[in-house]
Amino acid sequence: MSEMTAATPQLLRRVSAGAVLDFMRASQAVTVTDVMQATGLTRATAISVCEDLMERGWIRELENQRAFGGYQKGRPARRFELNERAGYVLGMDVGYSKATVVVSDLRGKVLGRSSQPFALAEITAAERVAVIEKTAMMALHSVGASPDSVLAVCAGIAAPVDRKGNVLAAQHFWGLFDVGLKAALQELRGWTVLLENDANLAALGERWRGAAEGVDDVVVILASERVGAGVIDDGRLVHGIGGGAGELAFLDMVEGVGDTFGIAAMARTWAAEALVGTATTSLREHAKDGAGPEHVFAAAAAGDAVALEILDRLADRMARTIGAVATIINPELVVIGGAVANSAGALLESIAVRLKEFTATAPRVAVSPLGDSIVTVGAVRCALDYVEKNTLDLELSVPA
Repeated sequence: MSEMTAATPQLLRRVSAGAVLDFMRASQAVTVTDVMQATGLTRATAISVCEDLMERGWIRELENQRAFGGYQKGRPARRFELNERAGYVLGMDVGYSKATVVVSDLRGKVLGRSSQPFALAEITAAERVAVIEKTAMMALHSVGASPDSVLAVCAGIAAPVDRKGNVLAAQHFWGLFDVGLKAALQELRGWTVLLENDANLAALGERWRGAAEGVDDVVVILASERVGAGVIDDGRLVHGIGGGAGELAFLDMVEGVGDTFGIAAMARTWAAEALVGTATTSLREHAKDGAGPEHVFAAAAAGDAVALEILDRLADRMARTIGAVATIINPELVVIGGAVANSAGALLESIAVRLKEFTATAPRVAVSPLGDSIVTVGAVRCALDYVEKNTLDLELSVPA
C-alpha cells in the first residue's frame, strides 16, 4: 500500500503532463487559463507542469504582449506553445528502385526531402541499408538538423509487416525488403525505427491529410504498377496475423482482372498493343518517346478514340477490383492513391457507374490528393504517433 501511495503523485504528474502536451499539440499559443480549462488542472499545477515541460524542452514560453488598442491592468498572461523543433521525425518510402526520406517537425510539417536510387535491383541488404541511411542524412543536412535530434523513424516498404514490425518474407520480392533496417539504423545512428507496409502507411496518411480525413472505415489502394491496399476499420489499421491484410493476390481469381497489375502498368501495356500497326492516332502523337500512362491520359483528354477505349477498360478493371474489396471489407470510402492518382480522376465517373454491377455494398470512391507523397505522409504520422505516445520517456538532445 505504501508503494502505491508513494507512486501516486508521480503518476498524477505524468498524466497531467500528458494532458497538457496533448492540448498543446492541438493548439497554437495558449495561456495558463486555457490549459486549466482544457485539462481541469488547478492553476498551480498547470503552471508547474508547463514549467517542467519547458525545462525539458517540449514547450516554450512566448514573450508577453499586452492587448492592442488600450490599457490593460496587471501583468499580461503567460503564454506557451509546443516547441515543434524540439526534435524531428523521419518518414521513409523504401521502394524497389529508390528510397525517399522526409524530415518533419513535431507538428507534421515537412521541412526537407531527399531521394536516392538503388544502383541495382538485386543489391545486398547492406548496400540497400547504406543507400537508405545516406538518403536520410542528406534530408537531415538539407534542413540543418542533427542525427541526434531524430526522435523516431518510420519506413514504409512494399512487403507485409506484422504488428511487431517483422517482415513477412514469404515471397522473393517481399524478402528483398527484409534487410534488417531497424537494427542497422539503431546501431548506426541510435534511431528508433518502425517498419510498416507502404499501403498501410498510405491509409494512415490519407486519413490524416487526404481524401479520407476523418473517415473511420476506408481502404486505400495503391494502384500504379501493382495494386495493394491499406485497410482502416473503425479507425484502426488492420494488419492480420502476419501483416498480410490488404494484400490483393486474390485478384488473380476475379473475372475481368486476373492479376495485380495496376493502372500505370495496364495503361502502358494496352497502349503498346494499340500502337502496333499503322493506325495514326492522337495516342501515337502523344507517345513519341514511349507509351507511358501519362501519354494515354493526355491523349484521352484530347479526345483520342483509342486512348478513350483504354480508359474505359481501366475503369472497368478498377470497378471490379474495388467491387471485390468492398464485398469483403465494406468500407465507407475507397481511395485510389500512388503516383497515378493525379490522372485517375478521369476514371471516377465510369468506376462509379459500373461499381454497383460488382458489389451490393458500393463505397464512395475518390482519388488521393497526396500524389507520390502518400507513403511518406503516412510514415510521418506513424512516427509522430510513436513520439506522442512516448514523449515523457524521451530525452531531447538539446533541451531548452
